[in-house]
This record gives sequence, C-alpha cells and structure tokens, in this order.
Amino acid sequence: ISCGMSSTCPGLYCDNSFNFGTIFSYLLCVSFEVCPRGERTNLQKICERCTESPELYDWLYLGFMAMLPLVLHWFFIEWYSGKKSSSALLQHVTAMLECSVSAVITLLVTEPVGTLGIRSCRVQMLSDWYTMLYNPSPDYVNTLHCTQEAVYPL
Repeated sequence: ISCGMSSTCPGLYCDNSFNFGTIFSYLLCVSFEVCPRGERTNLQKICERCTESPELYDWLYLGFMAMLPLVLHWFFIEWYSGKKSSSALLQHVTAMLECSVSAVITLLVTEPVGTLGIRSCRVQMLSDWYTMLYNPSPDYVNTLHCTQEAVYPL
C-alpha cells in the first residue's frame, strides 16, 4: 500500500492524530484506527468528542428504536397467547417493564455516565450515514478500513 507523499491518509473518516510527517505516511496509512465510539473526525482528520445535543428528529428516531422491541414483544405475546387471558395481560406489563428498565439503564451507562442525557454527533453530509462505502483504496487493490459511527448515537 502506498499513500504517496501526502502527510495525511485518504478517506473522509480516517483518524490522522498520530501524523509524524511524510516519512511515516506508509506506516500511518496501514495502522490507522477508527475514532472511538462517541467521537468523529473533524476537517483536520483528528478525532474529537461529540458534544452536541440530539435534535428533535434524532430523539424521534431514538424513541422509535426504543419502542420497536416493545411493539414486537406485544405482537408475539398476542400471536402465541391464543385466547385473551390474565396471563397475557401480565406478559404485556412485564414486557413494558423490561423495555422501560433496559432503556433507562442504557441511558445511565452511556456517556455522560449517570445522567439520562446523551451526546450526539450531528449529520454533516449524506456520507455520514454510509461511512463503510468511503473506505479509501490508495492503490486500488487494498482497502483501508477506517469507518466509524459518524452520526453517534444513531
């Protein structure tokens, strides 16, 4: 793999924080890693922490994703319970309790830990949703895998 004489690796989502100049460009392009969860690359290709708050549509999407398991639980409870019974009602309540507790615990253990809030990386370009399609191939043979979750936590 040859990255040429460029001091940065190609690709929109490569972390370039360990750049030591053009001498090490080959080693850097081979050993690039993705940004950690909750971070994304900026214009200088350096990982930076996501600090924004989710927008309304982000909250609606996260709410939908949180409600989907509950709706699926309820669907399959109805599907397999047959006749209406008190045990089906108990199963519905238990499913709602399970999904609610898991959503709260998820929020508590996600950064910032111990709060019910979340940080977000906002969408800047359409390619942020499809980072795996933007893995660079400097020599058109070998692909550098430096994709990441650019629209954290979505």
